[in-house]
This record gives sequence, structure tokens and C-alpha cells, in this order.
Amino acid sequence: MARRAGVDDFWARWRRSAHRARIGLRRSGVDYFRGDGSDWIALAGLLLTIPAITFATMTSPVWVDPAALALPIVAGGLLLRPASLLGLYATAAAALIVEALTLGPYADGPARVTPGTVLVVAACGFFGLVLAQFRARVGVPWRRGGTMLFDLRERIRVQSALPRLPQGWHREMALRPAGGQSFSGDFVVAARTNGGRTLEAVLTDVSGKGMDAGSRALLLSGAFGGLLGSLPPHGFLAAANGYLLRQDWDEGFATSIHLVLDLESGDYEIYSAGHPPAVQLHSGSGQWEEKSGEGPLLGVYDGAEFDAVKGSLAPGDVLMLFTDGLVEASDRDIAEGIDRLTGEADRYVSTGFEGAAWHLIEACAKDVNDDRALLLLSRKP
Repeated sequence: MARRAGVDDFWARWRRSAHRARIGLRRSGVDYFRGDGSDWIALAGLLLTIPAITFATMTSPVWVDPAALALPIVAGGLLLRPASLLGLYATAAAALIVEALTLGPYADGPARVTPGTVLVVAACGFFGLVLAQFRARVGVPWRRGGTMLFDLRERIRVQSALPRLPQGWHREMALRPAGGQSFSGDFVVAARTNGGRTLEAVLTDVSGKGMDAGSRALLLSGAFGGLLGSLPPHGFLAAANGYLLRQDWDEGFATSIHLVLDLESGDYEIYSAGHPPAVQLHSGSGQWEEKSGEGPLLGVYDGAEFDAVKGSLAPGDVLMLFTDGLVEASDRDIAEGIDRLTGEADRYVSTGFEGAAWHLIEACAKDVNDDRALLLLSRKP
């Protein structure tokens, strides 16, 4: 019995040790992927590839060229920190010297270490060191860089999500960044306030476009999302203007339109800060009407005032909010762009506007090199 208990204790200790080792290895792998861990594993692996390449070059120089030493150098530029990278370069230089001495002068025939080989390896090393120093200065290793960009894009997408509306309402939002990028200077923040009775939505166009404006759009969308519902509707754009002025950006202006919609009565107010007007389709007459409040650009001067325009959505009516990239271009003014947008939207009157937002961007501004956004609300008949 004592012997059996000792065996059980041994296997229990072994399982606990194996579990701790597995957890430690997993944490090390996660830290390394995120850029928080040591790079000694990558350094050791790359150092082992250098003698392997050197041996293959000396035994079969026709198949393994001496310039193959550039491969671990390029990989090291992506994986290693600058200090570790210098050690890898020293090892590669020593291997190159060994290959030159073993293979003989390059004038004796092909597959020798030529001056061109040395230049190729040195150039790869130089660019790898520049990349490693840039990553070290920024503090974002390449393993984490893609994850951070993905997280940034997802945060913008989540913050632009529209809340669910009660039965009888339809809402959709389409956003298309300039140049096919994943980041945009246009964004939407929306929330249901007043106990869920009111929908507040803010469509903003930050100066710039694409990735250049994406970081500022993320910062503003978070700030605007915090302000939305925390202030009376008439005070939102004034507070947003003050926040933008405090940032003191070189390109510190933005346009914005703020919709406050009563989901029970259909009455609404629109506040505008230098933004293109909204357009409303009146189902009774089939006519489109422009709706725009009065107010200057955000971030231009302090103490700006923003006056609202009021309206009401009857059953069957449609309201569209959009940015200037959808209706304005170098070869046409904004009035022509709005006429084209409403003309394309007339095609959906008989079939309904579900799924129309994206198709309207495709039809009106498919190849425009600017961010384009469209927020569409309709009250079902």
C-alpha cells in the first residue's frame, strides 16, 4: 500500500509539473506574439540556420548560393530587437568569410562569394536594422502591429453600430473608406436615450481621409459616444466643438450632423456643424426635401452656436444623412450630387429601402477617392 501510494504521488507530481510547464510555454508564446516576451527563441533559431546554410553552400554551392545568408537576416529584421539583430549580423558576417575562404576566389568560377553577394547581404542587413530600430522606437513589434490595426478597425466598426429600433422602423448604415482602405475619417455614433424613446445619431466627417484620418476618427468617436445622451440635444455639438478645439490638431476641424428622433411620434430635430443637409422623402407627395440646421464647422472657433431644424417622419417616409464624399466631386457641386442620390433612391420606393444604403454608395460614388458614409432611416407604412 505504501509503495502504491508513493507511485500515485509521483505521477501526481509529474502531472502537476507537466501542467505548469505547458501553461508557462503557452504564456511565453502569447507574450512573444504580442511582443512582450524575450526574442531569444527566435534568435537561437536564426543562429542555427546560419551554419546550416553555410554547410549547404560549401557542399553544394550551385544549389545553395552564398547570398542565401540574406534569408535569416531578413527574418531577423522582422523578428528581433536591434541588440539581438547585431549578434545575428556578426554571425552571418563570420559565415560569409568562411564561405569565401572555403570556395576560393570568385574569379575561379560560379557559385563563389562575389562583391555583389556581399552587397546584397549587407543591404538586407541595413534595411532590417532600420526596421528593427523603427519598431523599437514606436514600441510596437511586428507581431503586434497587425493585431493592433485589426483591433482599431473593429473598435471603429463596433462604435458605429446602430441600436435596434422598435417595430415599424428600419435603419441601416453603409461606410466606404477612400482607396479601399479599412480606416475612414467618417463615423457614426448612435444611442437610444430618454428611456429608449429617442434615437440620437451623429454622423461626422473628420478632416482628411482613409488611414490618415482613422486615428482621429477613433478618438472622436469615443469622445462623441460618451457625450451622446449625457447632454441635452442642443448642447451636444457645442460640447463636441469645445473638445475638438482642446485637441489643437493641425487638421483640427470636422463636420457633423446630429439627429434627435422621437421613435413614437416620428418628430425629429437636426443640428448641423457645416455638414451637408439631410434629405427626407415625403411618401405622400413623393418629393425629397433638404433638411439642414445652421452651424459652423467643429473645431474652428469657440463659442459656436448651432440652431436646429425640425421635421416629422410619417409612415412611409425616409430620411438620409450622408457625408460630402457621397455627393460632392471635383466635376460637380453638392446640389448635383444630392439630385443624383435622390434620383437613385427613388428606385427603392416601390420595393423598400432594406439593403439600399450600400447600393446607393455604389451607384453614386463608387470610384470617388474620398470617404463615403450614408445613414438611412425609414418609417414603415
